[in-house]
Amino acid sequence: MSVLILGSGVVGTTIAYYLAKAGHDVTVLERQPGPALETSFANAGEVSPGYSAPWAGPGVPLKAIKWLLMQHSPLVIKPMLDPAMWKWGMQMLRNCTEERYKVNKSRMVRLAEYSRDCMQELRAETGIRYDERTQGTLQLFRTQKQLDGVGKDVDILKQYGVPFQVLDRDGYIDYEPALAHVKEKFVGALRLPGDETGDCFKFTQGMCELAKQHGARFLFNQDIQEIRYQGDRIVDVRTDTGHYAADEYVLALGSYSTHMLKPLGLDIPVYPVKGFSITVPIVDSSMAPESTIMDETHKVAVTRLGDRIRVGGTAQLSGYDLALDAGPRRTLEFVVNDLFPKGGDVAKAEFWTGLRPMTPDGTPILGETRYRNLHLSTGHGTLGWTMAAGTGRVMADLLAGNKPQIDMQGLTMARYGK
Repeated sequence: MSVLILGSGVVGTTIAYYLAKAGHDVTVLERQPGPALETSFANAGEVSPGYSAPWAGPGVPLKAIKWLLMQHSPLVIKPMLDPAMWKWGMQMLRNCTEERYKVNKSRMVRLAEYSRDCMQELRAETGIRYDERTQGTLQLFRTQKQLDGVGKDVDILKQYGVPFQVLDRDGYIDYEPALAHVKEKFVGALRLPGDETGDCFKFTQGMCELAKQHGARFLFNQDIQEIRYQGDRIVDVRTDTGHYAADEYVLALGSYSTHMLKPLGLDIPVYPVKGFSITVPIVDSSMAPESTIMDETHKVAVTRLGDRIRVGGTAQLSGYDLALDAGPRRTLEFVVNDLFPKGGDVAKAEFWTGLRPMTPDGTPILGETRYRNLHLSTGHGTLGWTMAAGTGRVMADLLAGNKPQIDMQGLTMARYGK
């Protein structure tokens, strides 16, 4: 079977690896000169199945108003006359109920936990290295109200057998000793020991080379212009260099999937939510994080990646704008200095932004469409890195006609009645 994959971010590249390993004839088209040069390039570095949760939840509309008034806000909305943004926002608001939160989180955790297992198998089988650490995630709470509110998440973690610890100040310092110098700022933490960290860019580069070893071809600098169809089948893909045809097609273009699908009459609720990161060189390893810390108040993750600290966060609704705004950078710098003031040299930080492909319910869209040979893998939001390995294996199984090892209920377009 020949397969054409559109997109070489962490998701598309990992799908290519699993399909090529299974013996299929795989070609990947990518507009950049290499893999993982857009949203997968400098994300927060978390592989966090335990922290997988939709942004839409009970109380979020009121929290959003408070966030917008904060000096270091986790949310920025730029006023735009973009009907797609407002439609997506209304769909997200409809998911801000206790019932929808539990359903959506359970779907996300199901895929993310499976993906973490696949990641561990990948490391064992291939020896791939990407500044990985397996020391868990620490979600830090600045207020007692935040700490008291973890109950609904804990219930779902228990349901799926995800290990966790609710810790007081002394407890979380055992895992992150450098926080002893700022412990008065936090009342407690939720630790997820099964979570991991790593450099998504390095991982994707490694997966690209592994896929090539199994025969996959990566065609870079390809501007994908049109997906052509006849009846209920895709016939080829047109780029600025020519036409490419295959038996099966996988669309993994992140936030740009929406525009590519509209001419086919497929409307998916995926919208870009802009995120930012800074990468800071470590100057004192004893004062730097050991793994990943999530500051719940500012929704900012601080992650150890080898000799660097990656600080990622902020959700900005501004369409497909890729400007490096100064406000989010100040927020990221504030958080890392607030938690690890002596760990890294913020003056030498590298600033980056990327567009996270978000669905209003937080769950990605995987699998079939009404076109018999077109398959989707998009909408992973902030969790593309967390869900990449599991997504790759699921998509390889689906294309081969095999039953995936996890339940696909709620992970396809069918949940939108399409």
